[in-house]
Amino acid sequence: MAKASNNGVRPTIRMVAELAGVSTATVSYVLSGRRGDGGPGVSDPTAEKVKAAAERLGYRPNQAARAIRTGRTNTVILSLTMLSDPWSLSVIESVQKVAGPLGITPMILGDADWLKVLGTHNADAVFVDAVHGEQRDALRKLAEHGTTLVVFDETLDAEGFDVIRSIAGPGCRMAVEHLLHGHRRIACLTPATAAGTSGGARYRAYSEALEHAGVTEREDYVGLFDGTSAGAYATATRLLSMPDRPTAIYATTDYAAVSAINAAQRLGLAVGTDVDIIGVGNTVEGERMSPSLSTVGPVDFFDKLARLLLRRATGQSSPDKPTAPAVLDFPWHLFVRESAPHRSAATRLY
Repeated sequence: MAKASNNGVRPTIRMVAELAGVSTATVSYVLSGRRGDGGPGVSDPTAEKVKAAAERLGYRPNQAARAIRTGRTNTVILSLTMLSDPWSLSVIESVQKVAGPLGITPMILGDADWLKVLGTHNADAVFVDAVHGEQRDALRKLAEHGTTLVVFDETLDAEGFDVIRSIAGPGCRMAVEHLLHGHRRIACLTPATAAGTSGGARYRAYSEALEHAGVTEREDYVGLFDGTSAGAYATATRLLSMPDRPTAIYATTDYAAVSAINAAQRLGLAVGTDVDIIGVGNTVEGERMSPSLSTVGPVDFFDKLARLLLRRATGQSSPDKPTAPAVLDFPWHLFVRESAPHRSAATRLY
C-alpha cells in the first residue's frame, strides 16, 4: 500500500484514527501491543484497519513519550564482557527469542562499561555479566533508585537485585577428572589472568585434579593466552605442535575450547581420537558445532536467565519464583559429546 501524502507533517495518532475511522484510544491500544491482555476488546478486522492506516501514513509511535506515559522503555540492556564468546552469544540468542514476542528490544553493551551507560540510559531491566571492585556499591545504589538488575556473580548477595550464581569450581574439576579417565598428558588452555598460584577457580580445578590423580603438572602444558579467540588458537597450536604434545586439552572457557578444536583440525589431528578437548560453559555454539563440544555447565541456563530477565522487565511474577529479588543457584553438569568421549583406563593415550 502506498503511503498517503501528509505534506511533510509528521503523522500523529489522531491522523491514524481519522484514516482508520476509529478513536485515538483504539489506535493507542492496538499499536501498544496490548491486545489480548484482558483489556477492552478490539476485533481483529479493526486492529488490521488501524495497522494498515498507520503503515499508509508512515506513523511511528513516539517512544520517548510512551516511556514517560507508561514508565517503560520496551528495552533491556545486556552488558557482556566479550561479545565473541559463545557464552555471550548464547545469552543474546536466548534473550532475543523471549523478548521478540513481547515487543522488547535488547540493547547490547560490548565493553562492560555498564555503569557509565546506566547513568544516561533507562531500560526496563539490565543484565550484567561481570562486576568489579567499586561497581558492587554502584549496583546497590542503582537498585535503590529503581533500576531492575539481574547480575551474574558467584559471590554477591541479592541486595535489591537478582543474582545468578553458577559456581564454576566443582564443575571444572569434573571436566578435568573426565579427561583423567583416558589421559595423563593433559594441557590447560586459560587466559593469563586466570592462571598462577592465586589464579581463578577454573585453573585451580585443573591443578588440584592432577595432583589428586598423582599426575605431575607440567609448566609447559599450561597454555596462557591473552583472553581473545585468536590468542587461544595460537596457544593451542603451540601446545599441539610440541614433540610430546598433550593428548587432551582442558580449556577454561568454551570459546577457548572451540579455538583449540580449530587448531587441532588445522594441524590434521582428529578431535575425539588423536586429541580430546573439553570446555567450560555449556554454550549453544559448542553443542551445535561439529565435532560437538564436550563441556561442563548448568542445564538450561540461558533460557532460564532470559525468562527471568523478561519477567523482571515486564513486571510479571512466576508461580515457581519469588517476586522479590533473589539468588538463583545453577548446579553444574558434565556433557560428554564428540570432542572428548568416554574413555577407560585401558584406552589411555599416553
